[in-house]
Amino acid sequence: MFQRKLLSASLLLALTTPVHAAESADVAKLRKEIEAMRANYESRIQALEKRLETAEARSTAPAVAVAPSVAPATVTEPAVAAPQAAPVAAAPQSSDSAFNPAISLILAGQYTYTKRDPANYAITGFPVPSDAEIGPGDRGFNLGESELGLSANIDHRFRGVANIALHGDNSLSVEEAYVQTMGLDHGLGLKVGRYLSGIGYLNETHAHTWDFVDAPLAYQAFVGGQYGDDGVQLRWLAPTDTYFEFGAELGRGRAFPGSDAGGNGAGGGAVYGHIGGDIGESHSWRAGLSYLQARAKEQAWEAADLAGNSVSNAFTGDTRLWIADFVWKWAPMGNATLQNFKLQGEYLRRSQKGDLAYDTAGANSSDAYRSTQSGWYLQGIYQFMPQWRVGLRGEQLQHGTVDYGLNAASLAASSYDPARASLMLDYNPSEFSRIRLQFTRDLSREGLADSQAFIQYQMSLGAHGAHTY
Repeated sequence: MFQRKLLSASLLLALTTPVHAAESADVAKLRKEIEAMRANYESRIQALEKRLETAEARSTAPAVAVAPSVAPATVTEPAVAAPQAAPVAAAPQSSDSAFNPAISLILAGQYTYTKRDPANYAITGFPVPSDAEIGPGDRGFNLGESELGLSANIDHRFRGVANIALHGDNSLSVEEAYVQTMGLDHGLGLKVGRYLSGIGYLNETHAHTWDFVDAPLAYQAFVGGQYGDDGVQLRWLAPTDTYFEFGAELGRGRAFPGSDAGGNGAGGGAVYGHIGGDIGESHSWRAGLSYLQARAKEQAWEAADLAGNSVSNAFTGDTRLWIADFVWKWAPMGNATLQNFKLQGEYLRRSQKGDLAYDTAGANSSDAYRSTQSGWYLQGIYQFMPQWRVGLRGEQLQHGTVDYGLNAASLAASSYDPARASLMLDYNPSEFSRIRLQFTRDLSREGLADSQAFIQYQMSLGAHGAHTY
């Protein structure tokens, strides 16, 4: 800092020293060069100071109660900071109120326009349970999903987090409620309770931090929008310069593609690894590979038979899901305040094996079922000026191979590949507020192309925690 002040003083002296009114062209050129040097020097110092502040905040964060991710990802967060190590032991609390939880509230809502009736929404060739969150949602004005978050350090060993979803139909649901350890040795971290799984890239992030109004088609078709479970999660962060993390989960398997069978054993499990790092001062990246296995028992599927009638089927069997993800971020000299860019993509491949009961309310014909299907999305988000971002997302599902066995006499495998394209523009007055406009061309339903438009707001009240990479 001393050198910085000294250079600034020298530059000021050089610029304020009187010169003859008829100064030469060489002196004028020298002044311009000095101005350019000072601007470049100041921007580099600001970028380095911001990165230092971020690193210091992350290394000391466990010493106080940290809120869950509660506000939209903003133009002010460093875009190239690589993922950091797991929390270490917290310092002793120093006040009577230190253990009070940090409270946050995300207020969200939107206006939705669709050409087609969303009540009849389905993804052709990809049946999902009726309670899965797919499609554009209700038409017109609606509250959407708001979120109440509470978090605090319980003591020097444990931290607790709860996120309660407030739905537009006046219902509540527990999105997350878990306890995690702090200060375990050798880079280990343990989480117990209900949590969003660490598979893939997008799955673990809360909806209010997404870059688009809705989840990609592949996430909707394969995990019902977002996969969470009740169980135990173990993570290990390698003590290396290059970021490397390994995680494993074992749980109840309560959510699609699993189902809550109510048994004593585990109904689902997952393993994943992530690697990443910086490239120079302006670029950073992260890549990952994930595997999820879940068991379903008499999981209800809605589908259309060969005559076009809607029938209820029931699947019992295993689902295996592979996810490959990649994220690359750019911000000039590590400073994301003015400009930044993010390229994000994931590829998902699912295989199912078991038995399918056709028309459970009528014929109730059961036979073997096999399928292998896949999907992907790719999106780019560009902050072209402070507070303003624009994004484009393309996505598609591949119908793959589906074998209904004897039930092929009543059910036909589709050869259609659903797809969508979305364009969004959002305005972020601060890190606590966001207004978004999105247009989508939806080709999820064969022969029923849909044009959709969304106006969304997201407002954050209360504690504001750091966002994930």
